[in-house]
Amino acid sequence: MRHLLKRLTLKEDPSIYEDKDSHLVRVLTVKDFLALGVGTIVSTSIFTLPGVVAASHAGPAVVFSFIVAAIVAGLVAFAYAEMAAAMPFAGSAYSWINVMFGEFFGWIAGWALLAEYFIALAFVGSGLSANLRGLLTPLGLTLPKALSNTFGTDGGIVDLVAVLVIALVAWLLSRGVSKASRVENVLVVLKVLAILTFIVVGATAIHLKNYVPFVPKYHLNADGSAFGGWQGIYAGVSMIFLAYIGFDSIAANSAEAKNPGKTMPRGILGSLVIAVVLFVAVALVLVGMFKYSAYANNAEPVGWALRQAGHPIVASVIQAVAVLGMFTALIGMTLAGSRLLYSFGRDGMLPKWLGKLKHNQPNNALIVLTIVAIVVGALCPFAFLAQLISAGTLIAFMFVSLGIYALRRREGVDIAEPAFKMPFYPVLPTVAFLGALLVFMGLDIQAKLYAGIWFLLGLIIYFSYGMHHSYLADRHDEHSDSKQVTAVDKATDRQQ
Repeated sequence: MRHLLKRLTLKEDPSIYEDKDSHLVRVLTVKDFLALGVGTIVSTSIFTLPGVVAASHAGPAVVFSFIVAAIVAGLVAFAYAEMAAAMPFAGSAYSWINVMFGEFFGWIAGWALLAEYFIALAFVGSGLSANLRGLLTPLGLTLPKALSNTFGTDGGIVDLVAVLVIALVAWLLSRGVSKASRVENVLVVLKVLAILTFIVVGATAIHLKNYVPFVPKYHLNADGSAFGGWQGIYAGVSMIFLAYIGFDSIAANSAEAKNPGKTMPRGILGSLVIAVVLFVAVALVLVGMFKYSAYANNAEPVGWALRQAGHPIVASVIQAVAVLGMFTALIGMTLAGSRLLYSFGRDGMLPKWLGKLKHNQPNNALIVLTIVAIVVGALCPFAFLAQLISAGTLIAFMFVSLGIYALRRREGVDIAEPAFKMPFYPVLPTVAFLGALLVFMGLDIQAKLYAGIWFLLGLIIYFSYGMHHSYLADRHDEHSDSKQVTAVDKATDRQQ
C-alpha cells in the first residue's frame, strides 16, 4: 500500500516540462489571449443564458447570479494566473497538479478538463450549425434532415455543418497558432461590437416596471427547482458558472505565450473582467426590455426581444454575428483541448505519439480531438453530456486553488518566482476552493452522477495504461535501479 501511494504521488520535475515544451513557438501576446479568452467565455451563452436564468430561477436578480458566479470564477482565475505565470506549460491544470501533488492527481484534474473540451466542442459545433441553418433557410438554402440532425434525432444521420465547421477550425489551427489568433482577434472584435449594439439599442426599450420586484419572492418551480429569493439566485449561479470557465482555455496555451509571467495573468484576468461587464450589461438590458417571464422556453431571447421592440434588422445582424462568435469559441476550445491531449501524450499517460510535434505544432493531438468531438457530436445525447462540463471543470478548479499552497513553498526553490502572485495569501486560495465547492454542490444530482461515471473511466485508463507507460515512472524506476546498483557496488567493495 505504501509503495502504491508513493507511486501515485510521484511529482514531475518542472524543468522536464520546460524542456519538452521548448519546441512550441512562443508567439501569443496579451492581445491574443484577451481575444482567446473573450472569444471562448463570451460565446453563444451571452445571447441565451440571461433570459433563460431570469425566467427559470432569478427574475431581474439574474444580475446578482452573474456577479456571484463571476466572483467565484475570479477567485479561481487569480490562482490560475499565478500558476500560469510560475509554470507556463502546455496542459494547464493537468501539468501544474502533476508538479504540485503528483501524477495521479494531475491525471484526475486533466481528465476532468478533457470532458469539458470534448463535449463543449461538440455542443458549440451543433449550436453554430443550427444558427447558420436558421440564417440560410429564409434564403431557400436547406439541407435534408439526414444531414441536419445528429444520429437518431428527427431522422438525422449526421450534422454535416457541425462536422465541417469543427474540421475547418482544426485545419486552421494546424496551419499555426499565429494565423488562427489573427482570425480570432478579428471575429472577437465583431462579436463585442454586436453585443454593444444590442446594449445600446435595447436600452432605448427599457421599462423600469420590469425591474420590480428586483428579487422575486421565493417559491418552487413545477420541477422542484428554486425560483426567487437567495435560493433562486444560487440556482442561477450554478447554471451561469459554466459560461465563465473559458479562461482555462487561455492557461492551456501558456507554453506558446510571449513573456508568460506578465502575459498570462493579464490575459486570464483581463478577459474575465471584460466578459463579466458584457454579461451583466446584457442581462440588465434584457430583463428591462420585457418582463422576465416572457423569456421562458425561449431559445433566442436577445433576438426575440429586439424583434418585439421593433428592431428586426438589428436582430438578424446580431444572430449572424452570434454564429461568428461561436466560431471564436471553437478556435479557443480546440486550441486548449489539443494542448491538453498533447500533454497526456508528452508524459506517456496516453499513447506517446499524441505528444509528438509536427512543424512545431501538436497536430496528432489536434486530429484526435477533432475526430472525438465529431463522433460525440454525431452520436451522443447532449442533454446528458452537458452535465459533465461544469462538474468536471469545477473539480479541476478546486485542485488548482489548493495547489497555490504547494506552489508557494517551491517558488524561488525549483520554480522561479512568478511576476504575478495571488493576493491575500493564505486566505484567498481557501476562499476560491470553497467557492468552487459551493457551486459544485449546487449542480443537480445528474451532473454529479455523470461526472462520477467519467472519473471511473479515467481511473480505469490510468491504472490499466497511464501508470505503466508514463515517462515519470520510467525515470523513477531507472533512478531506483541505479541506486540499487550503487548500493550493491559499495557492498561488494566493502567485502573485498
